[in-house]
Amino acid sequence: MADPAEATGQLSRQALARLLESRLQFLSFIQSRVESAEVAEDILQAAFVKGIEKGGALRDEETVIAWFYRLLRNAIVDHYRQRSSSERAAEALVHELETHVEPEDSFKGDICRCVSGLLETLKTEYRDALQTVDLEEGTLAELADKAGITSNNAAVRVHRAREALRKQVTLACGMCATHGCLDCHCKSNARIDS
Repeated sequence: MADPAEATGQLSRQALARLLESRLQFLSFIQSRVESAEVAEDILQAAFVKGIEKGGALRDEETVIAWFYRLLRNAIVDHYRQRSSSERAAEALVHELETHVEPEDSFKGDICRCVSGLLETLKTEYRDALQTVDLEEGTLAELADKAGITSNNAAVRVHRAREALRKQVTLACGMCATHGCLDCHCKSNARIDS
């Protein structure tokens, strides 16, 4: 009788059993290459899921251990790529927040009315990010909680949303975007597609 896993393209029961027997060796391999036991466990669990799903293509079950080590090496590389990307985005946000100058309260009412119209042209998640963090003066943690994402992803989203809005203002307002909008002659309901 054929293994039902083979019919669905998943890892066979025998191959899975061999992998599970080597679980501690796999975990040790990962732990020596990442920052914590928790991260190692997360990587291993994700690799097991991926292995179960993709293992049906494995022709020789004798090579399942070597194949899984390759899968683990790729997972570790992906972990560091993702972490590096998140760290760069967080650093960019920190730099932006450190160099950001708040306008005086008396000036806030004079800021270009186009911005509120252009805000509506942004993707919903960008609009919500700017609304929460910039307009309501909420925190990244509040945005993350509201959007169901991590704080790092919230920082990246705010950064991208600000860049998207900056591009929209430049397209709609031209020189006003660079030199200020105290005497704005732009159309207050400008609509520009992203």
